[in-house]
Amino acid sequence: MKHKLPICALLLVLASAASAQIASHAPTAVASTTASQAPALQVSDKPVARVNGAVLTDRDLLREMYAIFPYAQQHNGFPKAQEAAIRQGALEMIIFEELVYQEGVRRKLTVPPEKLNRAEAEFKKQFNSPDQYQQYLQAEMHGSEQQLRQQMKRSLLIEQVMKSDVENRSAVSLAEVKAYYDKNAAKYTQPESFSFQSISVVPPLKPTATQATEAQKKAQDGLRQAKATKSYQDFGLIAEKISEDDFRVNMGDHKVIGRDKLPPQILKAFSAMQPGQVSGLIQIESAYTVVRMTTHNPSKKKSLEEVKVDLKVELQKRKYEKLRSGLAKQLRAKAKIEVS
Repeated sequence: MKHKLPICALLLVLASAASAQIASHAPTAVASTTASQAPALQVSDKPVARVNGAVLTDRDLLREMYAIFPYAQQHNGFPKAQEAAIRQGALEMIIFEELVYQEGVRRKLTVPPEKLNRAEAEFKKQFNSPDQYQQYLQAEMHGSEQQLRQQMKRSLLIEQVMKSDVENRSAVSLAEVKAYYDKNAAKYTQPESFSFQSISVVPPLKPTATQATEAQKKAQDGLRQAKATKSYQDFGLIAEKISEDDFRVNMGDHKVIGRDKLPPQILKAFSAMQPGQVSGLIQIESAYTVVRMTTHNPSKKKSLEEVKVDLKVELQKRKYEKLRSGLAKQLRAKAKIEVS
């Protein structure tokens, strides 16, 4: 929901006058980066796109690329593998912003002077000193505060259109949340699960008669020791000492596993057990296992009360993106866009 932002969030963080950082529709914040620390990216104000005749430059494009990937300053540029995708995303965004701005102008929307004054005052507070502010004006606005105010006005018009056409219309009521919850009940149901420890004896895949006998004897001895344990710690120590499965290195602990992922032999044993109890000897093919149930978590459906806050945010985000996409499609349909 990129445009659901205050005025001062529509421009990228600026560096010094000599850096490659850029300004755009309205200021965001000012960093203390020096020219020597800035990425070695240059702009020449050459056109990258025209939207109904309005020219968008590489300065606008780079500003948006930094907004998408703000770490470029620290990494001295954009990751090569991602740079093309970042550039394309930034290009789409500046075209969209220009379309929205032109729509605001077409509707003859206005920005109250007091609102513009507040935005300008808030922006100036972001600078560490008057000199830094003047440096920004010279580097990005050709020394013109009037140009800066025009950029701020542009952003405020964009915000007005986005607020009326997208943000306000993306509100989600409790009734909508409940309707979605009721329709997607399975999504909010936690399946039955168990956590447990195991001690296993695992003979070769095709054991000889002698190997099978030895495995059974070892398993019986393991069962005897397991039955004598009184706690998670006691059972775990036995598992680490004699178990032959992969869980022996972690006290035999399997953590939480859904019912649907357990073999029927284990489920049958669990059906007669309570947390803290140790099973009898369970044979699964040629292997023998003893389990100690740690927890049993019955199937449970999360209530609407439990999920409504997160669900409302999720539904609102979906609605916002759908409306935003629709607005972009609508504006593009009647626009002339040329990409350089």
